[in-house]
Amino acid sequence: MSLGAPVLRFAPSPNGRLHLGHAYSALLNADIADRMGGICRLRIEDIDPQRSKPALINAISEDLAWLGLHYPEPIRRQSDHMDAYRAARDGLIDRGLAYPCFCSRGQIRARVGEGGETACDPDGVPLYPGTCRSLNPAQVAERLAQGEPHTWRLDMATALRCAGSSHGYIAFDETGERWVDADPARWGDAVIARRDVPTSYHLAVVHDDAEEGITHVVRGRDLEAATDLHVLLQTLLGLPTPRYRHHPLLLDAAGEKLAKSRGSQSLADLRAGGITPAQIRAQLGFG
Repeated sequence: MSLGAPVLRFAPSPNGRLHLGHAYSALLNADIADRMGGICRLRIEDIDPQRSKPALINAISEDLAWLGLHYPEPIRRQSDHMDAYRAARDGLIDRGLAYPCFCSRGQIRARVGEGGETACDPDGVPLYPGTCRSLNPAQVAERLAQGEPHTWRLDMATALRCAGSSHGYIAFDETGERWVDADPARWGDAVIARRDVPTSYHLAVVHDDAEEGITHVVRGRDLEAATDLHVLLQTLLGLPTPRYRHHPLLLDAAGEKLAKSRGSQSLADLRAGGITPAQIRAQLGFG
């Protein structure tokens, strides 16, 4: 690989077996990397200690190898890098860009329900009303010292003032490149660190993309809106912004996207039923 060659990544979470939607994304990343003369890395996004299972990490490797996909070592596992995420989180906290939130999900639902019509973020989650944003500093320090469970939220208004008003990224596909304006404000005061780990998906993914030198991110359209927030975090953390491509999602017979939570048929099931990798590739347009 020549200096400056493109670097892509496929980044599944080990909370269920891979299905055809994962296969499509993995094959597309590998195909684009090959056509661009670059490489594609594998990343295991296992920050969730409850849902991530070691056996499923091995299963991911088995499924991808069965498809004929192989990745350079070392393969990054997010659970091995909590100290790095904690440092990134603390940097935002020290600059006054994040604050602790002691609200439970039930308390948030009750609070946002008091005002009638509820504004939601792109994932359909009610926007956080800012209950803990203006807590007395002494009270915050006391609650933290007592070990009260909390998340850390990005102070969106302060973050936007710090980062500037213009945000966006370069999107690419077979037709070329185009500029996309981003609107991170629609996420409100997003969670950047969970109660149980010192990060969130959003914080970990922008950190890892920079750490691994990812130049092009190819992922599903269900994450297109999240890119707005990622661009802002990259600016705040002084990280480069990759080029992005958000591919269509595979749908089931009911028109719903394939998902582990809905019991979509896994690659392992298909393999057990006699389907070959060549048939999978052909079905997904990579024959």
